[in-house]
Amino acid sequence: MRFRIGINLGDVLIEGDDILGDGVNVAARLESIAEPGGIYISDAAYHQVLDKISVEFVDVGEQNLKNIARPVRAYAVRDAEPRTIRAANVPKLSLAVLPFANLGGGADQDYFVDGLTEDLTTELSRLPESFVIACNTAFTFKGKPIWNVWVGIPRPIAMDFLV
Repeated sequence: MRFRIGINLGDVLIEGDDILGDGVNVAARLESIAEPGGIYISDAAYHQVLDKISVEFVDVGEQNLKNIARPVRAYAVRDAEPRTIRAANVPKLSLAVLPFANLGGGADQDYFVDGLTEDLTTELSRLPESFVIACNTAFTFKGKPIWNVWVGIPRPIAMDFLV
């Protein structure tokens, strides 16, 4: 996956769960105009890191950014040595616990089989280096034949194993 990154230096306000301010808005807009895998930085950030880090900057000029009153001079970061960055905890095992069928037929047993699915999902998610599809996603397949879930092209949920 190739990410876009926008970097700015400016005021940031935190109100509850919201992060606001020109610092955030400009960075978000720079991110949106960067090419996939690219990093754009604002003029303010550029002057802070110039001659302090060993990357090349390419001036991409004044940019008119959405919902930003004034044009912002932007620079693209060009690293002389491209490198791949991998997350430290990349899952090596992905699986989904599909809802169990209530073969007893009683409505009270529905709670039991749903609870069993949830508990098994929770316990398997505690395995190191594993990724378990959330119960809410798995429950969308409740009552559907397993063949349709597994063989569907494209697969409705990407995983290595089904339980």
